[in-house]
Amino acid sequence: MHKNRKALTTALLILLSLIIGSQLSAQITYESPEGKRKKNFRVTPFVAPGYTPELGFVIAGGGLFTFSTDFADEDLPRSSINTAFSYGFKGSYTFSSIVNTFWLDDKLRVNADVVLKKMPDNYWGVGHDSARNTPEGSDTTAYDRLWWQINPKILWQFRKDMFAGLNLDFNQTVASDLSPGVASDPYIRAQGTNNYNGGAGFIFMHDSRDVTVNAYSGWFLSGSATFYGKYLGGDNVYQVYAIDYRQYQQIVRPGSTLAWQVYTRVGTGDVPWPEMTQVGNPYNLRGYYWGQYRDVVGTFAILEYRYKFMTNRKHFLRPYEGRKESLHGFVVWVGLGAIGSNYGAQWGNWMPNAGVGYRFEVQPRSNARLDIGWGYETVGIYFNFNEAF
Repeated sequence: MHKNRKALTTALLILLSLIIGSQLSAQITYESPEGKRKKNFRVTPFVAPGYTPELGFVIAGGGLFTFSTDFADEDLPRSSINTAFSYGFKGSYTFSSIVNTFWLDDKLRVNADVVLKKMPDNYWGVGHDSARNTPEGSDTTAYDRLWWQINPKILWQFRKDMFAGLNLDFNQTVASDLSPGVASDPYIRAQGTNNYNGGAGFIFMHDSRDVTVNAYSGWFLSGSATFYGKYLGGDNVYQVYAIDYRQYQQIVRPGSTLAWQVYTRVGTGDVPWPEMTQVGNPYNLRGYYWGQYRDVVGTFAILEYRYKFMTNRKHFLRPYEGRKESLHGFVVWVGLGAIGSNYGAQWGNWMPNAGVGYRFEVQPRSNARLDIGWGYETVGIYFNFNEAF
């Protein structure tokens, strides 16, 4: 218990330092040559309903906060903090914050994902067959879950569009009120209901996207290796390797974009059941129950078309030059994913996915998104800021 309190205290201190640092940075102002002081900090608040297979109906509130760490540098990407709180009608409480900051003429990037969830949940076991064939219910899959994660990434640009850096990950899952089906699961019996993990590793990345949160052109490739162990107080010794490839192709004009992503993740060693590769969540195959499909190896691919309307509807198919953009747009996507105990075991265990979405530009090149995604037997409705990838 002492170890868990120490881990949680460390996580809260890191979270507090991230929030304070971001707020102080956001207060930077810029005085133009004309002597006028311009506001640097932009806030877009929101309150919106949603529905996900794992949370049910939810009410969410939060905001998109953007700023520049050097407002005089017009080429420097704007930093952003996307924060949301939600309450689910099933009794869930969630908090999430995605931090992307750019420093020193984009030589330094400091990013972080921060998540906290307290919710009634379901656990089908490990593997595609368990996910598909275990009936959901109070006696088979139900349990309560407390989960938090803090995942900072520090990247340095060592040549044009090329970055290398440090990946840190601290997370904990506490499972309680286990149904008989969950309590008898071999992975839970072997690894327990309270898992704290700490890991560190490295990332190599190429990023030539024109705007990181809503790219019209460019490509992104990231490879990471993270090593979890007792040296950071963790309960388990394991490794996670991931490759993430994304590309964006302009069609005819800016705002008409074909985007695709291919992602794979593999764990080795004593990977705990809460941290196995999970395919199907609000950031990849939207529409699946987050956590239903989990195994050592996971892969997915998404092809998405994004279209932003023009203000002159009569001529919206003509070349872009000289025309103003609308604030509205839409997306459509199709996807396919799989999980398995190894790469060979994935084949044939396909997870189809499709969806549509509405986009509204709340800040320059930053969208609020409303997505409806369909999985094999589930559907989800998601509201968030910026694109899923």
